Amino acid sequence: MQIFVYRNGADSVEEGFTKDDLPELLADETNVVWVDIRGETPEHVAEAKELLTNVFKFHRLTIEDCIETRNQPKVEAFEKYIYFIVHGIKPGETGPTNFVTKELDGYLGPNYVVTFHVERFRSIKAVKEKIRSSTFVCQRGAAYLLHSILDQIVDLYMPIVDDFDKAINDIEERVFDLRRSNNEILGEIMDLRRSVARMRRISSRQLEVLYRLSHGEFPQIPAHLLPFYRDVHDHLVRITDISEGYRDLVSSLFDIHFSVVTNRTNDVMKTLAVVSAIILPLSLIAGIYGMNFENMPELKSAYGYFLTLGGMLALAVGLLVYFWRKGWIFESSEQKSNVANGGHSGDPDE
Repeated sequence: MQIFVYRNGADSVEEGFTKDDLPELLADETNVVWVDIRGETPEHVAEAKELLTNVFKFHRLTIEDCIETRNQPKVEAFEKYIYFIVHGIKPGETGPTNFVTKELDGYLGPNYVVTFHVERFRSIKAVKEKIRSSTFVCQRGAAYLLHSILDQIVDLYMPIVDDFDKAINDIEERVFDLRRSNNEILGEIMDLRRSVARMRRISSRQLEVLYRLSHGEFPQIPAHLLPFYRDVHDHLVRITDISEGYRDLVSSLFDIHFSVVTNRTNDVMKTLAVVSAIILPLSLIAGIYGMNFENMPELKSAYGYFLTLGGMLALAVGLLVYFWRKGWIFESSEQKSNVANGGHSGDPDE
């Protein structure tokens, strides 16, 4: 547990306090107090529970939710404080195929902020470094301190969003290069879809929390600080909109995958059909002249064998030319593109 205190007019933020100092520190409403609690061990959790119950006297249901780490983002209002849950990403573990978050619980009172987390947060560490180097954040009050924490949490989402974009583009290129169905790529698409769905679910619920915090619903957040909360809300709106677009893109990857595989299969089937169409009349001719009748035309001809082979070759070449003129074989990529565009080429503005 770490306690940070800013006294009105002080040049620095003080540290090194214990829970026994908290009642006196909180009693002075000019102080800004931040209590950051890490529940990494059962002893830390028991200490946190005792502090939240006996010193701050928070509602027991919020304390139960605070200790529990499987909650969705939310915010609840009480007479003298608000209780909130937000989620931050896990650096190093979170990626396009495995979107993992960690929970941050907290309370905002008239002159204090209490945060509780089982896992460490880069955003919490960044704010601590900021207030140690400057009193600017604490000078603006507890609500602005909470804004700084939330702003850092939301900003750390953006690198992950960029990773999603790169992963989707990479899979798209690999799908277009497919020659046959690939279960490995299908598995990656499934993992990507689950990650996008989770990111969208978390960001949309967190969006509701920030919307309520940024629109003057709670008296603990002064009106002059609402624009700062709205700025964080706008950043999260952008992330939510992007995740919504990613969901549609990932869903379309399945259709693209199966369409590409189907087209490749159709090309193979078309080739086999053309080969069969050429061999069929040749087999017919060979079958006719392979019959063992005594009175067959050209059976005794000295050049019958060569004439028959020549006729069969000419028929095969003629069929190949016919199929080529029809565009069924030997079709170039440019011809396929023209067919896909309705047979038009040249300037698209014409």
